[in-house]
Amino acid sequence: MNKFASVMLSAAVAVLALAWSPPSSAAEMEFKASHQWPGGKGDIRDEMVQIIAREINGANAGLRIKVYPGKSLFKPKEQWGAMVQGNLDISAFPLAYAGGKHPEFNLTLMPGLVKNHDHAKRLNNSEFMQRIKKIMNDAGVMVLADTWLAGGFVSKDKCVLEPGDVKGQQFRAAGKAFNQMLAAAGASIASMPSSEIYSALQTGVLNGANTSSASLVSYRIYEQVKCLTAPGDHALWVMYEPILMSIKSYNKLTPKQQELLMAVAKKAEEYAFVEAKKTDDRLVDVYKKAGVQVVTMSADQAKKWRSIADQSSYKDFADKVKGGRELLNLALSVD
Repeated sequence: MNKFASVMLSAAVAVLALAWSPPSSAAEMEFKASHQWPGGKGDIRDEMVQIIAREINGANAGLRIKVYPGKSLFKPKEQWGAMVQGNLDISAFPLAYAGGKHPEFNLTLMPGLVKNHDHAKRLNNSEFMQRIKKIMNDAGVMVLADTWLAGGFVSKDKCVLEPGDVKGQQFRAAGKAFNQMLAAAGASIASMPSSEIYSALQTGVLNGANTSSASLVSYRIYEQVKCLTAPGDHALWVMYEPILMSIKSYNKLTPKQQELLMAVAKKAEEYAFVEAKKTDDRLVDVYKKAGVQVVTMSADQAKKWRSIADQSSYKDFADKVKGGRELLNLALSVD
């Protein structure tokens, strides 16, 4: 977002805040915002939630948002059901975590489907994402801010560049599609949220993992690995990690409160788009300073992984998910 657009968005938020003047006797609602990442450590997802909370809490709008980071309120995958039920108001949530309930969501973490951050931004307004968001809305959850984060591989042993590099290794991947691709490449799979990768590597449960650049830094995983495969120009791992809200909670707000919330959420979204690119650069810097070897995949190496994904993750999705082939083709049609 350029400086002019940033100033205009901030001004719009300020105007909306000034336009809201609740009666002095009005009871102030408190909403709970939950996520799994460390608070106050510079993680993009935490900061997005904090931006929304700061802006709302400072607007005297009859609403306060209290943030619960570090899975202190709900376990990572429990947050989806809590929002559906209206027991959790807001969450920074990797949508593929709810892929077991809504298999269509697994497309938001599909190997090689999203090329880079600019490509991800174009996907936000595509028919593909409109279909995904309708499924979310029908379940009772809405998007406050779109966010896509790139990621990479880490390993305690050799660097992960080609499919053969994971053969015989115990790996963690976020989401069914990556699990299928890694298994097809000969890896054994251990499923867990990104918050548990560090201890699993430390105790020998894992040989390696893939997750977002932000998590690879926030969880200090560089302390447990020898090699990082950074996103680079051929990111195999790009995941949709939006800020979500329970529709039951949203419907408790007045129209002016809703308008203010969406305005500040847009500010958080634009922040994340810029910072996501910076986070990839920071990832490389942090790991190099920690003495970890850093590599990136070539176009040919990424193509080999995509070929395995075509015969595993993509095929399984198209064959088993109702309307899966059409939805996959919609995503692939976005250049």
